[in-house]
Amino acid sequence: MNKRLLYISILLICGIAILSQCVSKAPQKEDPRGKAFAGAAACISCHRDIYDAYLLSAHHNTTRPASRDIVPGNFLPPGNVFTYSNGMAVKTEARDSGLFQAAYRNDSLREIHRFDIVVGSGRKAQTYLYWQDDKYFQLPLSYFVPARSWANSPGFPAGYPRFDRMIPSTCFGCHSSGVAFKDVKMQGVHITEAFKKNEIVYGIDCERCHGAAAAHAAFQAAHPEEKQAKYITTIASLNNQQKLDMCGLCHSGLKTPQKAAFAYKPGDPLSDYFFPEYGTPVKPTEMDVHGTQYQLFTASKCAVMSRDMNCSSCHDPHAKESNITAV
Repeated sequence: MNKRLLYISILLICGIAILSQCVSKAPQKEDPRGKAFAGAAACISCHRDIYDAYLLSAHHNTTRPASRDIVPGNFLPPGNVFTYSNGMAVKTEARDSGLFQAAYRNDSLREIHRFDIVVGSGRKAQTYLYWQDDKYFQLPLSYFVPARSWANSPGFPAGYPRFDRMIPSTCFGCHSSGVAFKDVKMQGVHITEAFKKNEIVYGIDCERCHGAAAAHAAFQAAHPEEKQAKYITTIASLNNQQKLDMCGLCHSGLKTPQKAAFAYKPGDPLSDYFFPEYGTPVKPTEMDVHGTQYQLFTASKCAVMSRDMNCSSCHDPHAKESNITAV
């Protein structure tokens, strides 16, 4: 090998080495929740079986980026049309650029918006959000799985399609694990929130129930021989009421919040997060779309007669339980 070729080879090797260092040291995108959070993927190396099962669970799939393979509804006529009493019709349309809901009057297009986020695992129903001007809005049509049809989204007017229902962070508090804010300000007596587009931790992930895990993941990776979980909340360490309160945060219906659900840490009392409710108890027949599972369970004969029964006595929060009527 001549000297010139040798020098060129050495330069190439040095260049590759330098570039590889640059790539390996490229900054990772920080979790919207902050540096204390590791993200669910950090759990894979030690908890592969649980993680794989969790990917199929309703918790994981309660919010996802919209795509045709996870939206079960019809996008072809006649099943893609919902007509309102004022004569307007909303059609679901699959285009090359994505999925859309479009409002028409007499076949004239009046308004159209993209499916950006799917809310709901698809076991019973799904609803959909679109992004505009740093905010998220709910689309007028939701899909109801038992009926296999599109219908007016819950709480929306029956007489006309509405595209202006703004979705606040309180909704993301129980349908995601984190959302990044661009700005939050008071306008009169109302809080106006602006979000950073696509900076969402989709679904209910490991750290919503076990706490921020960056320190835990780093320690366990550095000390694989250590079998005692460090810097993480294990569910076994909580008392029964704390376990119930953890589920009750998102499974006790719509109540007036004192603190943001995102602020919750395992072991916190539920009473710190909602103002007390006064009046008659909610009847099962009066449950709204969000449900009051916590109240119904704690009032049940099984719970009243047991000192240590909680939601996970019958439900595995890591697993898919669709269509399972007995455990």
